[in-house]
Amino acid sequence: MSRLAIGVTRVFDGERLLDGPAWILVENGRIVGIQPGTEAPDDWTTQHYDGTALPGLIDAHVHLCANGGLGALENLGNLSPEELNDTIETSLRLHLATGVTTVRDLGDYQDAVLEWRTHDKPGLPTVVASGTPITSVGGHCATLGGEAGDEADIRAMVRRRADHGADVVKIMASGGVLTPGTDTLSPQFTDAELRAAVDEAHRLGLPITAHAHALDAVRQASAAGVDGIEHCTCLTRDGVHADDALLTELAESGTTVCPTLGSDPAVVVPPEIIAMAARAGITEAVLHETAMRLHKGGVRLVAGSDGGIGPAKPHGLLPYTLDEYVRAGLTPTDALRSATSIAAEACGLPDRKGRIGPGHDADLLIVDGDPTTDITTLHKPHATYVAGQLR
Repeated sequence: MSRLAIGVTRVFDGERLLDGPAWILVENGRIVGIQPGTEAPDDWTTQHYDGTALPGLIDAHVHLCANGGLGALENLGNLSPEELNDTIETSLRLHLATGVTTVRDLGDYQDAVLEWRTHDKPGLPTVVASGTPITSVGGHCATLGGEAGDEADIRAMVRRRADHGADVVKIMASGGVLTPGTDTLSPQFTDAELRAAVDEAHRLGLPITAHAHALDAVRQASAAGVDGIEHCTCLTRDGVHADDALLTELAESGTTVCPTLGSDPAVVVPPEIIAMAARAGITEAVLHETAMRLHKGGVRLVAGSDGGIGPAKPHGLLPYTLDEYVRAGLTPTDALRSATSIAAEACGLPDRKGRIGPGHDADLLIVDGDPTTDITTLHKPHATYVAGQLR
């Protein structure tokens, strides 16, 4: 039996900072207890760090097939299965290097991530995956292979995702900035079509999350009963309008929202991309304001980077996403919850991930300093454990 005691100066357990130093007790890849104090437990292998232990981070919105280059999603059809697998594994290692031990992939090419998961790849982050997203004919990310023309097509697409082992269904409720010819300000499906997707997913026991920039698409997705909304920018032709009634509806329904904030500050975004986003009404200030209104309105926010879609959105971006949450007005503790305990619930893994407590996987991140007072300490990972193994 493998028994490891990891000593740290402080523990953030996924909800709160625990008092004083402690030892995290790990047996066979699972946490079996937390022993307060500085005295090491007898008969355990020990490892001590001067820093804070927190649950391994969860990035709830990534695209593992995409390598972060220009046109990364649109060019996936040019890659061989072997090249796709190599990209997926490289992407996961980049996440792991920043303390991310679980990701939720929300859009691959022809279910490539679902296929990759059928092979045993120990030591990498856990992958929750949707497979190919469902979109309208010629709609946002249609090149990934998920076009659906009517309700029957949509239901068939949902069943295919279930048959291929998806954990969640992803549907493109509005157009997207990176797909020319689509409209970020308008829904891509009728009310009946979106309800068909939700009904079929729930009939099969799967949650469903909707990409939605347009306010009309956000309202439509909420009315249809989706479990989550990605981006949730609430764009109209007159700007951003996240009204109180919508916030109340999202909060009371328990809908999880992933605003996908964060970008690599070292990357100079091409001016044509900035102009394209600005024409759609998407600016950093708008994104911050919307995220804070959602948070103040009681909406459950999770952290997701949209990693892989372009140079400013590389894999391993999540610490910058959490920086953005704090700059938008969230406390560091709330930002940490969005990437640990709340994200674990959104990914369907509340009993295994996102917390430091008995029975949970020993996925741990050790950082210097205290991230509940300084979120930037996440940029200095000291050690990362996956199932109790140092990586």
